[in-house]
Amino acid sequence: MAPLVLVGALAAAACGRGDHSSSSDFKIAIVTRNFTNPYWAALRDGAMAEATKLGVKVTVQAGQSETDADGENAQISTMAAQGFNCFGVVPVNGTNVITPLTTVARKNIPILDLDTQIDPDASKAAGVGYASFIGSDNIQAGQTAGQEMLKALGGTGKVAILQGIAGEQNGINRDKGFNEAVAGKLQVVQEAPADYEQDKGLQVTEAILKAHPDITGVYAANDTMGLGAAQAIKNAGKTGQIKVISTDGIQAALDAIKSGTLTGTVTQYPYAEGQIAVQSCLALHQGKKLPARVVSPIAFINSDNVAQQIAAFPKPIVTFDNPVEGLLNK
Repeated sequence: MAPLVLVGALAAAACGRGDHSSSSDFKIAIVTRNFTNPYWAALRDGAMAEATKLGVKVTVQAGQSETDADGENAQISTMAAQGFNCFGVVPVNGTNVITPLTTVARKNIPILDLDTQIDPDASKAAGVGYASFIGSDNIQAGQTAGQEMLKALGGTGKVAILQGIAGEQNGINRDKGFNEAVAGKLQVVQEAPADYEQDKGLQVTEAILKAHPDITGVYAANDTMGLGAAQAIKNAGKTGQIKVISTDGIQAALDAIKSGTLTGTVTQYPYAEGQIAVQSCLALHQGKKLPARVVSPIAFINSDNVAQQIAAFPKPIVTFDNPVEGLLNK
């Protein structure tokens, strides 16, 4: 994993950023998938914390589950009529939010694409544009997971992959990165979707273990599926024999690494994504132009650094380049 660069003090106090009193009536809307998944709850918490620091108003809404596109779209449609000045949206898939966002776009309200890329061609056809995409590099996250799996397995073995929601771009990119990293070294015997849900991760892993009892590793495209896989492996009496690496860095995954049931996680710091989203909306309000893409940090967490990450949670333990910070009026 390439070293991350020091910039962007996300924790700087609001008083150090100048007088934002003119933004007291500035309202930001953020819509994400659901709050049941701690990953999206952390994005919400980061946005709310940054709003308090910057003295702006933020409302965060969500659907009821990872796949609740209708519920998410209903939240966007409702908020589009409530006088918000900036929107940040995490889609369920590449196209689900485009229709409700057309109303926002017609009002010339800036929109941020958060965490998961919305289909650019379909968006353009609908007249919807985005001021910036804010999210981590999911191909790199998959590559990091693959490289760490190779280390954990000594460079050889059979592995399975738990994919996310069919057609969802983050999962596709993580899968791609992992396969690139292990190609010609590890044998991927099965790939199966588990919809980013823990129960499905358990059930799918149980089926995989029956079909391929000789696997030595499982890569899960998110932590909740990884925790399900770890439970299935424990139920089969194979904890320690089968390595499990996942992605996200939620608290439960960190606890599982500490206890030894999870090998590691590629944490993606959604808390930081929420912070950057609020900063970006305010920068737009101040007349600044955002970079087309703002890359949020990732880091691999295992038994070597899990105590450090637990102590810092949900904030990053790595430094990174945050170009939005420097745009804000001081």
